[in-house]
Parts: sequence; structure tokens; C-alpha cells
Amino acid sequence: MSPEAPPLSRRSFLRTGSGAALGLGLGLTTAGCGFLPEDPDAHGDPDAPINVRVDGDLVYFNWADFIDPAVFAGFEKEYGVKVIQSNFDSMEGMAAKLNAGNRYDLIFPTAKWAQRLTAGRRLRRIDHTRLRHADSVFGEYSYFADPWYDPRSAHTVPFTMYKTGIGWRKDRIGDHLAGSWDDLWNVRAKGKVFVLDDRDEVLGMGALKLGLGVSTDDGGDLDRITDTLQSLRPHLRGFSSDSYNNLLNGNAVMTQAWSGDMAAMLGQAKDPSVLGFEVAREGAPVNSDCYAIPTNARHPGTAMLFIDYMLRPENVKKNIEYIGYPMPVRGSEDTYAALVEPFPECLVTADDLKDDLFFRNGSSKGERARDTAWTHVKAG
Repeated sequence: MSPEAPPLSRRSFLRTGSGAALGLGLGLTTAGCGFLPEDPDAHGDPDAPINVRVDGDLVYFNWADFIDPAVFAGFEKEYGVKVIQSNFDSMEGMAAKLNAGNRYDLIFPTAKWAQRLTAGRRLRRIDHTRLRHADSVFGEYSYFADPWYDPRSAHTVPFTMYKTGIGWRKDRIGDHLAGSWDDLWNVRAKGKVFVLDDRDEVLGMGALKLGLGVSTDDGGDLDRITDTLQSLRPHLRGFSSDSYNNLLNGNAVMTQAWSGDMAAMLGQAKDPSVLGFEVAREGAPVNSDCYAIPTNARHPGTAMLFIDYMLRPENVKKNIEYIGYPMPVRGSEDTYAALVEPFPECLVTADDLKDDLFFRNGSSKGERARDTAWTHVKAG
């Protein structure tokens, strides 16, 4: 069996490829964070307070289609600026652009990449007291007041939260699964199963099935994970992060999936009742994307205005309904709960965050070991 991967589509670009470091071999010293060293004074003091004012158009760098166009339009009209958009399709792609010297005013790293950027002193400090709506995040979601990836959230503001589970077609394999990662081995789905094309997610799933840590880089653990995942190969149709389209078009009857993509799917399916989503009892990886301002941003004041604008309740509501991912902002919970009523397991709670199932950065040696394991898993 040779797993196939369908062409990428709109949703696949949202999250694909966030796992594989692919030989970057990153540690977390300033010199080894994965970002080229910069003259710390090249762009002024990164810890200096940012004046929250229009200082130019906003140069924005994010996953594709991850903010409602109507929200962008409202910001441009209110502040008389343009939003100049660029997109990345992986965290490695984002890092490559930053290392090449490209200058953006606002970027959106995941938690582990925010930690790398912070270690590399590549982010401006964000003074939360200068954001009028910051309390709706940090006053409500205490987890983000001092997250592991950025102490005191000194350089970031959380943008979204999500978890990983299993999506399936009820019309093809039944209404109920067993609530375990073992369901990916379900014989009724054999040959029609996809897992995400993402190193951390797939190795993490294998680790959880075996009762191991999601970011383990122990050689013995990785051998066990590789053996387990190779036993899944006869069931796989392929590796793909396009769970959104794979389930909708029937290319998959079961897939490892991000909760936000499943929520977005509800608005697109002709009959959402044929879809299901479950979180495995062995555990679900969680993650968060963040707002962050690079040290070489030309317009940090406009970036601060945009972050504050995005935290307004009306804009949070619009964006949640557009992208399907929850945003940790006070008062948005009912909006998201209504959106995912058919898939309540898409909800991400404070308890989920405290379970500490984030993917963590490892040592250079550990990252190389995980790269090697991933290569073996994909090669079969």
C-alpha cells in the first residue's frame, strides 16, 4: 500500500507542517533557537515600550485565511491604513522568512515557536497595560498570564486555542467510536484513514497511545512509537493536514484532525449530522497561536492597535465564526459553544491547557532523533 496525499486546499494551508523541524536541530539558547543572531541594537531596544498609535500600514504575516476579511476591512476604515498580507504554510517557513531579513509588523507563532523567538530575542516586549482590552484575555484566562512558552506573556498575546482528535464519517462507519486513539486502527475504516502530515502530531498520537509524553525524544520511546505507527500503515490512505476536505469529499472516512478545522467543517457540510469528532481518553494535544511583534517591525504602533482591535468583542465573535477556532477572550465562550454544539469536544477549556499536552522544544539531539523517527514513520 502506498499512502497517497491529495492536493492541498484552502483549509490545508491553515495548519500544515507545523511539526517537522526537518533537521533544524534547535535548542533554546539564544544562539541555538533556530533564528540567526542579530545585532541587539540594530532595531533599537526590544524592551522599550511601544507607542500605541498609527505609525504606518500594517504588514501582516500569518496562516492563510485566518482572519475574517470583514475584520480587516473594519480596521483599515477606522484607522486609515492598509493591511498588507503575507502568508506562511509552516512555522519553518515563517522562520526562514524572518532569518532572511523580511520585515513584518505582526506574526502568529505557535507556542513552541514563540518560545524560540523569545529565546532568540526576536520579539518586541508587549506592555499589556497599553492594550485597552487586554484584561479580557489575561483577567479571564489565568493560564496565559504566565505561560511556559513566554513568562508573563511579555512578548505575546494568545490568539487561538485548539486540540487534536479524530474526525469521522458516521454514515460510513457508524455513530460511535471507542473514544481512543485505537480507533484509527478500526477495521471498518481500513484504507480510508488519514493522519496529519505533521511530525509532532503523529509522533504525539503514538506516544499518547503508549502512555508516553507527547514530546518524548528518548530513543527507546521513539522506537516503540515508530513500531506502533508502522502497524497503522495498512489502515492508512495517507498523510494529509487537509482533514477539512478529506472528510467532506469522502476521501477519508476517518482522520486525525484539529478541532478548529472540524468546527469550520460544520458550516460547509451539506449534512453535518454525518460527521463526528472525538477526543481520545489517552489525551489530546493542545496548542495556541499567538500575536507577536518582531524586533525589526517598522510599524509596531499599528501592530499594537491591531491586536487591541482584534480583542474587541464584536471582532472576536466575527472571527470565531469565520475560522472555527476559539479565541481566549472573555465573553466569547457562548459564541464558540453555539458554533460547535454538534461537536462539544471541540471546546478548549482552562483544564485542557493545564493538562500540559503542548508540544515542547527539545535539545538539538532530541529534535534530530524525532526527525529520524518521523522519517521512518513516513517511509513505512
